[in-house]
Amino acid sequence: MTRKILILGASYGSLLGTKLLMAGHDVTLVCREKTAALINREGTEVRIQLRGEPTHRAIHSRDLPGTVDAMPPQDVDVSRYDLVCLAMQEPQYTNHTIRMLMVKIAAARLPCLSIMNMPPLPYLKRIPSLAEMNLEDAYTNALVWERFEPGLISLCSPDPQAFRPPEEGANVLHVGLPTNFKAAPFADPAHDAMLRQLDADISAVTLDGQDVPVKLKVFDSLYVPLAKWSMLLTGNYRCITPGEPRSIRDAVHSDIALSRSIYEHVDALVLRLGGDPADQVPFEKYAKAAESLLKPSSAARAVAAGAPFIERVDLLVKLISHQLGMPNAEIDRTVEIVDGQLNERIVGG
Repeated sequence: MTRKILILGASYGSLLGTKLLMAGHDVTLVCREKTAALINREGTEVRIQLRGEPTHRAIHSRDLPGTVDAMPPQDVDVSRYDLVCLAMQEPQYTNHTIRMLMVKIAAARLPCLSIMNMPPLPYLKRIPSLAEMNLEDAYTNALVWERFEPGLISLCSPDPQAFRPPEEGANVLHVGLPTNFKAAPFADPAHDAMLRQLDADISAVTLDGQDVPVKLKVFDSLYVPLAKWSMLLTGNYRCITPGEPRSIRDAVHSDIALSRSIYEHVDALVLRLGGDPADQVPFEKYAKAAESLLKPSSAARAVAAGAPFIERVDLLVKLISHQLGMPNAEIDRTVEIVDGQLNERIVGG
């Protein structure tokens, strides 16, 4: 059965979109008018390296069985879609036209799968130990989420690493680390069945007889996507420094013992919330993967470019850790550095 899927965000969202197109589903990418015109004219291009091949393959949407279109948020008719994927950076949802679209999505009671690093606030309400915590301060504007029912929100751990090559058009995405999206279940069995069918459809895709990396893997646990928090707090946010940003590799490997202590503390935090040790990624595996991450994180690049707001998983984890009575000095220090850099941008801007 062909599904119609609305993806908010045409950059990182085009990665999951391409996998859905390869599986025969139809995708609409929500983006700026100029980017939408480019995608509608030329399609999308996602570059992925297949196992055992020395170079990346360019996968063009025009060659795939599913169909793609793109449009600005004000043109979206939400009644056309079976599923919404949230692939924008969390601060972008405060944009007026995006927020109006979010109101329509919530009113339509469409199931939403987030592939943001920052979990939507309603998703956290599905976790009993977080449901009553005060976490709103970690969000650019928590009111964006007030109309959404928690059971209609699921979360992916956005483990694949990808970026837009600066010299290319806005319809091109380069995948640097082709790992899987790890998704939590929906509360509604019908929505969950749809998500698991998309998992199976994507897993069945081949290219010239070869397996294609970056799957959508659906798990039974709400805690599986939270395994990413250890990685974000150890690597991504520590790319932000009082000076120039550093690569994820340098953030992790400049002091491996300190990195391990941060990683293991966040792991312990997730386990305290109810996570299963079997769902966590061992530090050694993450540290090995970080060796190939030679660029600063997207958060660090955004701060360096002058962004006044970024996704604040670092602050979210700090708020949770303090309310659980598990504060960590290094996490607090990371939050202080990020706060300082962002405040400098606001004052300087």
